[in-house]
Amino acid sequence: MNKDQIKGVAKDIAGKVQENTGKLIGSKEQEIKGQLKQVEGKIEKTSGDAQEAIKDIVKK
Repeated sequence: MNKDQIKGVAKDIAGKVQENTGKLIGSKEQEIKGQLKQVEGKIEKTSGDAQEAIKDIVKK
């Protein structure tokens, strides 16, 4: 795992927490911010996955 994968997973989890907190307190703004953070995290993790795949290909 590289740092982008780890940061992406962390952002995804933080976004889920933020979204659920928004639901609990009735804040659509926090729900949406949490959803956006999840998307950002998934993109960052995918970028990290691609970097790892490239490293694996180069090693072979």
